[in-house]
Amino acid sequence: MMVGSLGVTSPAWLWLLPLALLPLVASGRRRVPVSAVAAAPADAASRWIARLLRAAGMLAVSGLVVALAGPYGAGAPVTRIGVGAQIAMLIDRSGSMNETFAGRQPSGAEESKAAASRRLLADFVGARAHDLFSVTAFSTAPMLVMPMTDRHAAVRAAIAAIDRPGLDYTNVARGLALALSQFAPESSGSRVLLFISDGAAVIDPRVQDSLRAAFTKLHPNLYWLFLRTKGSPSIQDRPAGEDTPQAAPERHLDLFFKGLGVPYRAFEAEGAQAVADAIAQIAALERNPIPYTEPRPRRDLTGFAYGLAGLGLLVLVLAALAEADFSAARATGAAVPEQATEPDLRRAA
Repeated sequence: MMVGSLGVTSPAWLWLLPLALLPLVASGRRRVPVSAVAAAPADAASRWIARLLRAAGMLAVSGLVVALAGPYGAGAPVTRIGVGAQIAMLIDRSGSMNETFAGRQPSGAEESKAAASRRLLADFVGARAHDLFSVTAFSTAPMLVMPMTDRHAAVRAAIAAIDRPGLDYTNVARGLALALSQFAPESSGSRVLLFISDGAAVIDPRVQDSLRAAFTKLHPNLYWLFLRTKGSPSIQDRPAGEDTPQAAPERHLDLFFKGLGVPYRAFEAEGAQAVADAIAQIAALERNPIPYTEPRPRRDLTGFAYGLAGLGLLVLVLAALAEADFSAARATGAAVPEQATEPDLRRAA
């Protein structure tokens, strides 16, 4: 049960709170018979002491009841300004990603392009304390592995989970659309689309228009980390024959990205070290202020409630001890006259 920023773990105990009103109708102090209260002078100090003792009794009872209910203060999220970005990672899972940069199946200590990407991207996420990440994998169809989140352990687990053999076909357009959908249009801060692929495919002109509209609306910084197999054409190479998207899909995808009107940069990597260098350059470029929310854990207030109850009980105990001392003094003072009159009685006898 929670009201505002305060809550209790066992609200049933709160039904006992009316017991805190008992000191208003009953008193635990000893009553002394007085023949005429009106004969005593007005005593403001006594009235205030009586009120204090009633308040102490109410505090002791209510403090104990609230402590049994298990009070806590809710952890309110705090918005801070960090350095980073919202990064949507789009990772190619086509069959060629299971090969090494040399274009063959890995053997021994060799590492596939997919394995190298997973390892280096996990390190990249671990070094970005305040970034938000999403992970999308694609081959024939895209798959959202992790939506945009600041839970970096979950993001690294999502990256590590992309270890199943991919399919042969690369559907870039649907992967781009799904990755772009992870950006909230109303969110502030820098947006980054990190595209990791070792190839491309032809994007239908009708899909190009919708992608172009999405890029214009969200305006992310686009980075293409092209994992180039050794000996394969560069994205800058023109084909020997007809220059068409079917003949040179990577070159024409690069031209499409350049025509989107958003900040764009392509990195060609022919080995794991080149991939690491490219990721380091991207990390250095994306150092913009970004607001992020930091949740605070809830605070246990049980000790505070017991402390208030203890304070009320302490006042009541001190009042009871003072009352006992006063009564003892009265008893001692009453015995003195009786002892003093004893010799007179003997003389009279």
